[in-house]
Amino acid sequence: MKVAVLGASGRAGSEITKELASRGHQVQAIARKPEAIPVFDGVTAVAGDASSPSALAELIRGNDAVISALHFDVTAGQLLSAVKQAGVKRLLITGGAASLEVAPGVRLIDSPDFPAEWKEMAMGGINFLEALRGEKEVEWTFFSPAAFIFEGPRVGTFRTGTDQLISDDAGDSKISFADFAIAMVDELEQGKHIRSRFTAAY
Repeated sequence: MKVAVLGASGRAGSEITKELASRGHQVQAIARKPEAIPVFDGVTAVAGDASSPSALAELIRGNDAVISALHFDVTAGQLLSAVKQAGVKRLLITGGAASLEVAPGVRLIDSPDFPAEWKEMAMGGINFLEALRGEKEVEWTFFSPAAFIFEGPRVGTFRTGTDQLISDDAGDSKISFADFAIAMVDELEQGKHIRSRFTAAY
């Protein structure tokens, strides 16, 4: 496939770019600082700013899918506008864990241990997901990772779910960026969560 990766110079974006390239996809890796994008066969680094839907649409036109690893200062409306203008039907979003349930009807962000300083950023992801849920034209997927995502080894095994936080026997919810990227590219290739959210953790 031809895939555009937004935020390709960041920790999640660079691992997604690497995983896509390793599977033989053609990657248009977009970032404000393209010199920071990792170099792999099949990867074309491009300078771009996702805050302008019309400018982004020109960049991503001709791709089969867009994977976003952007922060939520770019809204769902802006991103959806860009992919629609570009005629791209498939959009995958690197989301956050805050809206995952830790008990029936109780989100992670509502739990007493959720750090107050993270709430504003987390609400950006929650609002983004809510905006996506009303979208019927674009085939979107919102990937909420584990509560803790870290730079670590590519294990290749993890569990997936939908709206509930996945934790291990010690109560920890975690996944490496490398394994997060595997789950993201698996979803791109298999399309198991079209117009829905999923999660992955060890």
